[in-house]
Amino acid sequence: MGKDYYKTLGIPKGSNEEEIKKAYRRMALRFHPDKNKDSDAEEKFKEIAEAYEVLSDPKKRAVYDQLGEEGLKTGGSSTSGAPGSSTYHYTFHGDPHATFASFFGGSNPFDMFFGSNRGHGRSNGFSFHNDHNKDVEQDLDMEEEDPFAHFGRQFGFPGGINNGFPGEGRRRRGAPSECLGNSRRHQDPPVVHELKVSLEEIFHGCTKRMKITRRRLNPDGRSMRTEDKILNIVIKKGWKEGTKITFPKEGDETPENIPADIAFVLKDKGHAHFKRDGSNIIYNCKITLKEALCGCTVSIPTLENRVISLPCHDIIKPGTMKRLRGEGLPFPKSPSQRGDLIVEFSVRFPDRIPPQSKEIIRQHLPQS
Repeated sequence: MGKDYYKTLGIPKGSNEEEIKKAYRRMALRFHPDKNKDSDAEEKFKEIAEAYEVLSDPKKRAVYDQLGEEGLKTGGSSTSGAPGSSTYHYTFHGDPHATFASFFGGSNPFDMFFGSNRGHGRSNGFSFHNDHNKDVEQDLDMEEEDPFAHFGRQFGFPGGINNGFPGEGRRRRGAPSECLGNSRRHQDPPVVHELKVSLEEIFHGCTKRMKITRRRLNPDGRSMRTEDKILNIVIKKGWKEGTKITFPKEGDETPENIPADIAFVLKDKGHAHFKRDGSNIIYNCKITLKEALCGCTVSIPTLENRVISLPCHDIIKPGTMKRLRGEGLPFPKSPSQRGDLIVEFSVRFPDRIPPQSKEIIRQHLPQS
């Protein structure tokens, strides 16, 4: 059973944009880990952020309403009239504090009511004071007394993310900053996304295209627009798993934040025939006991779709390895050179042998 994002925010399915934002504002403030010390507050805070990221974006919401969480995350196509309907995979970026900072614009929403010296334990541009926790929670529980209700859209920044890229992240020590008027803009932490690549793509090198949706400041420096951009990710021959490709300042931008860098970290896909070991590839070759004892010629596939005939004249024991030089992956720093294709042999033993065959084997095989 998939997640019920409407239930997470405590709203009915037909809720409009303002109701979704109001519900997120109320729930996020109530379960923020700096304020709520319950053991499950952090997890609840994360669930609330994910629900808001989906329901506040018309495209994701349309796919979710039609196909549920599983359809949204495994790839689905909206046919419910969402603008720009297309098929895509959604993954929650995993940082609820980024959603929180984006929603409130990186500022403390309590300052306008209680002054800038109100609280301690400041985190992500938002602070709480234990003496007022109960009063604030009571205000947030009652919509008619919601202290933020009359500010309408001031704190909510509608918009979405594609391919799992968050809005704004937490500020960090030593992060780049810029002066804007009397305030200082801080850069958010990098947004890191896993990028799976096949061994064939690593062998030949390739360019992957990733579409992102991000927010950008308008020339007035206050209002924002949503725009799409295609990132061309060039993957060079032989690059190892864990290689990081960074696109500087391609994340969301707000009046308070410098756009975060977007980074992709390579992850090897599983392969039908090979396992990777650095620049070498390993192929498991299964042979019969007869072939292991009497010799054989085996056919070894390669990443270039060639087949190499490998004669085996000696007795092959389980775990025997043979090395085909220069048939592996290119070396990252010297693509004209390649690693090896290592053939590991597995010997299949018969389930049973006829009595007369056993006698022949007993007579002809050495005792030790």
